Amino acid sequence: MNEQIFEQIKKVNEYWKEYWHARELAKVLEYADFTNFSKVVKKAELACKNSGQSTTNHFSEFTETAQIGSWAKRALKSWKLSRYACYLIIQNADPSKEIVALWQSYFALQTRQQELSAQYLEDQKRLELRDEVTKHNKKLFSTARWAGVKDYATFYDSWYQWLYGLKKKDIIEKKHLDPEDNLLDHMNSEELAANLFRATQAEAKIKRESIKWQENASMAHFEVGQKIRQTIQELWWTMPEDIPAVEDIKYARRRLEELEYKEEWSQQSFEEKLAERLAEKDAESKKSVSNISNQKPQSAEYKLPDNILLLTNLAKIIKWYPWDKLLILWDKKYKVSSEGLRLVKELMNK
Repeated sequence: MNEQIFEQIKKVNEYWKEYWHARELAKVLEYADFTNFSKVVKKAELACKNSGQSTTNHFSEFTETAQIGSWAKRALKSWKLSRYACYLIIQNADPSKEIVALWQSYFALQTRQQELSAQYLEDQKRLELRDEVTKHNKKLFSTARWAGVKDYATFYDSWYQWLYGLKKKDIIEKKHLDPEDNLLDHMNSEELAANLFRATQAEAKIKRESIKWQENASMAHFEVGQKIRQTIQELWWTMPEDIPAVEDIKYARRRLEELEYKEEWSQQSFEEKLAERLAEKDAESKKSVSNISNQKPQSAEYKLPDNILLLTNLAKIIKWYPWDKLLILWDKKYKVSSEGLRLVKELMNK
């Protein structure tokens, strides 16, 4: 049993919304008696309700017709299930069944991978935006110096007051930070993006309008901050002073550095490590898939490139785009999605 079976019994309605039939899922999970499986569905429905979700969005009861003998037909109760409903059913199914235990482990792994992926993306965005804010703040102060600004503390504080509606010390107190903490280092990507826009637009305004002297430059900085704050209010977004402070950005930088270190594979060990991380399912799983569908997957065959950078990028594509298309690297086979296969072709044809 593997991911392909679950995807192959998926249905899509006229609105391109995916769903699964309960009776087909019961067979996949090796429930011979649908009455027993119905009890599992009811448990899953209760779990859905207790989580605050609308059960009608995930469990749609309907009646299907089954052929009995040559002429007779019988109406059978079933459900159309969302992906989330399938997840809840598997979590509430009998773990003594090997196939159920495997799927419970699979979903736990997928959840953890999604958490790690979300953390990685946020870390990456924070670092990129933080570096950009630093760069554009320097440009802004250079432009301010050209405009005749002498008191940089007052100039700097003007955007805090009008972007946040508070003085810097009050912002730090509201976000429960220490006075010596760098506020920018504790902003998430959303808050950093607002500050980056503030820095670029304040610099552009001072240059565009050829603003001179301390008071006028501070007023320009104030007007930009005030306008951005007004826009955030109009869009009903979270006000910057209400965005909770996050951990120091040095920890995000450390996580990314550790990840990059782990992915610095040598050319000699590339094939071995790739096979270890992305090994195919066992022969029994392959046999199960072939019994469901005889269609051959789209495939692509390449020799491993010599360039270590290409090898590293290739490994990342295979790691982040698993699915059902066949990629052959020498004598090794890997499953990637259509998008993954497209990226591999684009990479290898450069």
